[in-house]
This record gives sequence, C-alpha cells and structure tokens, in this order.
Amino acid sequence: MSDVGMVKMDEEEQDRKIVVEFCHLLEKSKQLFNGLRDLPQYGHRQWQAYFGRTFDVYTKLWKFQQQHRLILDSNYGLKRWQIGEIASKIGQLYYHYYLRTSETNYLNEAYQFYAAIRGRGYYSRAIKEDRPDLMVKKLRYYARFIVVCLLLKKMKLVRELVTELDKQIQEYTTTNHSSRYEPEDQLEWSLVLEEIKGFIKAEAAVAVLHADTNPIIVSHSHSGSRLSPLTTPPCERSPHMTLSLQEIIIVGSACEQAKFSELTMDMFRMLQTLEREPTESSNPIGMGGMLPMMNVHDHDSSPATRTLPYGWGPGSKENGDRRHQRDNPHKYLLYKPSISQLLVFLASGFKELPPGGALLLYVSADGCFSTTQHPEDYGYELGGLATSVKRDGMENGIANRGKSSGFKEPHCLYPGDLYPFTRRPMFIIIDSDNSFVFQHVPRYFGQPLVVLMSPQDVPTAFQDFQHHGSLFTLFLHSPLTAFCYVCNVGDVPVHHWERCQGLIDKFITEASRLVTRCRMDEIEKGIGCIDSSYVQFFGDDFLRTLILRFVFCDVVLRIHRAFRGRHQRPRCEPPLPGAELLEHSSLTHIVLQLATALEVRRHFSEETEGD
Repeated sequence: MSDVGMVKMDEEEQDRKIVVEFCHLLEKSKQLFNGLRDLPQYGHRQWQAYFGRTFDVYTKLWKFQQQHRLILDSNYGLKRWQIGEIASKIGQLYYHYYLRTSETNYLNEAYQFYAAIRGRGYYSRAIKEDRPDLMVKKLRYYARFIVVCLLLKKMKLVRELVTELDKQIQEYTTTNHSSRYEPEDQLEWSLVLEEIKGFIKAEAAVAVLHADTNPIIVSHSHSGSRLSPLTTPPCERSPHMTLSLQEIIIVGSACEQAKFSELTMDMFRMLQTLEREPTESSNPIGMGGMLPMMNVHDHDSSPATRTLPYGWGPGSKENGDRRHQRDNPHKYLLYKPSISQLLVFLASGFKELPPGGALLLYVSADGCFSTTQHPEDYGYELGGLATSVKRDGMENGIANRGKSSGFKEPHCLYPGDLYPFTRRPMFIIIDSDNSFVFQHVPRYFGQPLVVLMSPQDVPTAFQDFQHHGSLFTLFLHSPLTAFCYVCNVGDVPVHHWERCQGLIDKFITEASRLVTRCRMDEIEKGIGCIDSSYVQFFGDDFLRTLILRFVFCDVVLRIHRAFRGRHQRPRCEPPLPGAELLEHSSLTHIVLQLATALEVRRHFSEETEGD
C-alpha cells in the first residue's frame, strides 16, 4: 500500500477515534446531568462532588467539540441544535449551582451560555427538523433564559425574549399538526406564556421615566433590591453584634399570587433582597482565580465563561469548609412545600449553621384560621400558615373529618412547629393575613429570636395588589417602590427617583443611628430600650437592612391616612421601642419630606391618628 493510502487510513482511524470520544463524552454528560435530579436538595456536601464531576465532563465536551468541529461536522453529522443543547445544559448547570450556593455570579455564567445560544442561532433551524421534542427543548430554553434575565434585571431583553417565545409557540403549534403535537401541550405552553407576561406586569410596580417620558430600568443598586456598597446601611459596630446570617429558607405558598417557574412574586423579591449585587470582578467561593475557558475561534468561539480550577470546584472540601467567606448566605427556595418538606429543610438549615451563624425563615402564605374561642396553647390553637394545598385522598379525608372531630389542618405551619429550631439564633419573617399568631413564639433556649410580621389586612383600595405580591415584602425589597405604591404614584421621573432614593437612604441612616443610640442608652442608663436580639442581629448587613426597612414600613403606615387600625400595620416581636424609635420625630420628618418631594403630602397626617 502506498504511503498516501497509509496516511489516509491513519487519518480515518484518527477521525473515528475523535467521533467515538465525542460520543463517549456526550453520553457521559447526559448520564451525569440526568442524575442531578436525584441529588438531595438540602444540605451542602451531599451534592457538591457530583456537581464537580458534571462540570468537568461538560467542560471537556464543550472544548472537544470546539477543537474538532470540522471532523465532527463531516464524520458525525454534528448539527447546530446539538451544540445548542450542550450549551443549554451548561447554562442550566450554572443556574442550578446558583440556586444551591446563592452566589449571584453564577447567574452571569448561565447568562453567557444562554445569550450565546441566541446570538449564534443554535436553535434557528430546529423547526425544520420535524421533531416536536426538539421544539420543546427550544421553548424550555427560552423559559429558562427569561428567568435568568429577570433575576439579572435585564428587562429590555426579557421583553424581546417573550416576543420571540410567543412566535416560537405559534410555530410549534401550527407548523405541524401531526399526532405528536398534543393539544394539551399547546395549552400548557400558552399558559406558560400568559404566566410570564403576568409576572412581568406585576414586577413593574412603579415606572421610572427618562426625560423623554420613556420608562427606564433602574438597577438593583438604585432601587435597593440587592445589596451593594452603595445600599448597605451604615452601622456603628459594637462587640454585641456577634451574629451573621448563614442559612435562609424562603417559602412561597400564597395561592393567588403571580408566579413563574415555581417562583412567586414574593419569593422573587425576597431572594434578591438577600443577595449582593454581582460584579464582574468578584470571585465567589468555588470560582476563585478562574481561568479562561478557550481562546476565541473564528468559526464559533466559546461563550465568555470560565472553568472551575482544581481545588476550587463544586466538590472541593475547601469550598465546604469556607462557607463563612461566601458573598451571600445560603438559600433554599420552597414553592408550596408540604409541611414535612418544610420541616426537613428547616432541620437541614439548622444542622448546617456554623458557630455564630443565624437562620432566617421567610414565609409568604395564606392563613389557616382557628375557631378556638379561648386558646390555651398559643403554639397550635391560634392557627398558622397554609404551606401547601396539595392533598392526597387520605389527607383530604383527615382534613374533612377534622372539622367535626378535632383534627388540625395537616398542611399548616403552626408557631409551635418552630419551637425546636429556636435552639439556635433565628430571624423569622411572616407575610400573611394570619401573621400575628407568630408573635407568641417563646425563647425557651435563650437564643436571639426576632419575628417580623406583616399587617394582617390592607385597605380595600390596595387589596387588588395582593396578586402582584405582598405590600409588606415590597417594603422589605424596595422601600421607595412600596412608598410610591401606597401613595398611588404610578410613575416617577428619574431625577425625582434619585432624589427620593436619597431620602430613603437618609431615613435608613438615621434609623440605624437611633437603634445604636438606644443600645448605648440602655448600657449607660440601665434602661430597657431595645432587645438584645436586635443588637446581635444588627451586625449582619442583610439582617440590619431588613430591620431598618421594617422600621420604614411601620413609620410610613403609621402616619398614612388610609391605614387605620393595628391590623393594618406590621408588628414585631420583641417589640421595637415606640417613642425612642418608631415614633421618633426625625424619622417622621424624613417620611414627610419624601411625601412632599413626590407631591403626595395629602396622604399623611402629622400625628398618628390612633390605633
């Protein structure tokens, strides 16, 4: 055989090995990806090693298809939608790693891959493949990309993606009418589209207008929705501020609230409130000292992303041991969980708390109300919160029998359910029309405990807002947006917005000073001014922010003419001091300045008009 023939055979054998290796990596990546759904959702170290292996295989697969694209095109028949599928799964990996670690920079990584899929048109010819399953993958990609863009507040892009998704759904349901395109699937995707549109409409509670009256997107830093160096409340530190927020459980169970992708509006707002604004320069734990993935290729460059270096991967022991260095506390997001699921996640968060750590439980839910006339047990006889409306036949039977035989609602979180977890420092936020039943949680173990409770009722004029998210949570998320809403301000010129945001910052700074001064007065004069739990939590940036925004909410609603009666104002336990803090003239004065700036002074009275 000639040398030319030998060379050709060697090349063919080499090409065959490349195709075999690609198929091996592709199959291995699919197996690992499918295995992710079997991993426990709670805990830290149970899933880190598996995520690390999955990241490694997808990194190799992505590089391999780049390096051997021409051979794979000719010998394997690699199509662009297949590259898009790989990129989509890498985007999903980063997004789910964000959900498990709470590090917002992983959102940017997910965005890079999702944006590359759209920018390079990886799925552009999917409709021509005559494969319904491929079109479904494309639609799911759009839905996931929209969630990531919502969390990164890329609202212009969100609207473009919604328009494209609308068009894709129409193509999916009209291009091919074979039996493979099920009518139920068509209805499902139409509902998804309506859900997204409703969520976007609800999220835009107040429009900030440019000089030409066109709405603009206010960054997290300028709305206060995520913490940044500009929005972190100042604090005069003291040795008593010993705790840091480490574990968070966010529960969303409100039935009539706008939702998308198992995120209610309240969950969506609160998870951002408990995160720092991602920055290009910051390296979260697990990604320190990251390396470029690949150089730019002329034919199809890698998305601008980075690999996880050795020793810092998701499975790294060092990662698990250095949780105190995270930018953000670790969060669990639970959408309408059963009571057993919620208690398991509470126990896991409790177990994972390091020394000096605190656990935050946030619940947005409809109330379960009791008919007990003279309750003796505040833990279980006053009702609680409906965590889930899902019941099987047996549970439903028990619930129905309970009305006559004394059985309590099985899918209800009662205050007494939280007692065992108060063995460690705990910060509780209850947003419900039955929130006040949680004001009786005792401190059996002497650990710091704070409970912030929403108003149980809102004026009739604001009740329609409940579908768009709770007013109380909106105050904790973006105080200025909430203030505008209760004053019927639908849009604000950007220069007014910035001026008003300055007044919000002034209020928060003054309230922080008053809290610190209360503590100093208590020490120097021996007077009971502010409970020590607040002081111990006050050193944490996130918890301090929540406490001070609660103060703003209380002051605003106390002097707002529409909010009458104690049930239309928030409560907290232990109580914050009245005249020294909540009714302090300097705080009231700033709120009235804010009202004047927005020309809504008529909504407020100088003095509290009674409870």
